[in-house]
Amino acid sequence: MQGFWDWLGDNEWSAWLGLAFIFGIVETTTVDLVFLMLAAGAASGAVASILGLPFIAQTLIAIGVSVFMIGLVRPVAKRHLRVPTSVRTGAAALVGQSALVLERVDGDGGRIKLHGEVWTARSYDGRTVIEPGHNVDVAEIDGATALVFPGDEPL
Repeated sequence: MQGFWDWLGDNEWSAWLGLAFIFGIVETTTVDLVFLMLAAGAASGAVASILGLPFIAQTLIAIGVSVFMIGLVRPVAKRHLRVPTSVRTGAAALVGQSALVLERVDGDGGRIKLHGEVWTARSYDGRTVIEPGHNVDVAEIDGATALVFPGDEPL
């Protein structure tokens, strides 16, 4: 066992890399980027060891890099990892919107004005009849037809 400690004393870089590896493994379970930043600090300690710097310098470099990474790099990285809620475009963006009935809407058809365009429409349940002048809400887009259900009171 004494031989291991002697070897480790001569090869401090391996202890730093082992620590970086452990931090990397812990990061995979937390996914919060803290341990990844600590792993970068430990890796910098390994580089300092390979360059022949004394142990206290290696430690100070590892701590400094870790603090820098956690304080400055981590917030930027977390901001880039946040995925914005999906932006709906095209016909999918019309779901949930209000429209005005232009021609009677029932289970067979009708016409509505939706975002300045005239769309064919059917009642969502296939049984409801909605007269012209009433508001409807779009429940679904089926090809070029809006499936709607009654909205607010007539205009």
